[in-house]
Amino acid sequence: MGMGEDEALDLLRQGELEIQGRLVDASNATLYCALALGELTAECVYKPVRGERPLWDFPDGTLAGRELAAYLISRAAGLSLVPPTVLRDGPAGPGMAQLWIDTDPENDLVRVTSPDTVPDGWRVILHAVDNQGNPAVLAHADDPDLQLLAVLDIVLNNADRKGGHVLRATDGSVYGIDHGICLNAEDKLRTVLWGWLDEPLPERALTMLAALAEQLDDALGTELAEHLTQDELTALRGRIEQLQRAGVFPKPAPGWPPIPWPVF
Repeated sequence: MGMGEDEALDLLRQGELEIQGRLVDASNATLYCALALGELTAECVYKPVRGERPLWDFPDGTLAGRELAAYLISRAAGLSLVPPTVLRDGPAGPGMAQLWIDTDPENDLVRVTSPDTVPDGWRVILHAVDNQGNPAVLAHADDPDLQLLAVLDIVLNNADRKGGHVLRATDGSVYGIDHGICLNAEDKLRTVLWGWLDEPLPERALTMLAALAEQLDDALGTELAEHLTQDELTALRGRIEQLQRAGVFPKPAPGWPPIPWPVF
């Protein structure tokens, strides 16, 4: 990130926000902005609430709050897998502002590639054919931070973990972005990170789950209640407890597509 987390949060909350452009591939209004607070500067993604596209299974106007909730959960778990995120007013009204992450395109974490070019040690998720009839696979790196992101997605009930939402920063850090359609009370997990199916959860994941279970009864639960319904909070606790009991990565739930489309 190039700055401390507290510095980044202050900049996001208080910095002057200037729109530089729009990310046109995003389904909701997603604006690329410059931030300045004194001599401190950075870039961020700003998603105004009024630019959210209505969804049949998520209440209108709640996506920005779910983005913040995902960050709060990641932070409470002792992880740095979601970039610093705040809710604030901006040029297009209230919305979510999240620190921009510069990525390393040569060191990606998820690929659609031919079967004979999968990097050594990567986990193959899906076999398919491309639009010319050639064999192709969806695969991701076997990376310990990516494994923790997969656990976080299960906790968040992430309905849209595309490959393009998984970032390798220029400093080597792993981040997940785009958490607007998370934390529904119904099981909606869709992800490209299925590579550890039925394997034991890593020790760091068990520690993370214990921290979350404890903090849901304290400040974290109070913070999340501003953005989630009681049913959604109950379901969040249930997912944490179920993961703790099982101790392994779960299988996809029946009756719901396990992988988002498009995958990037």
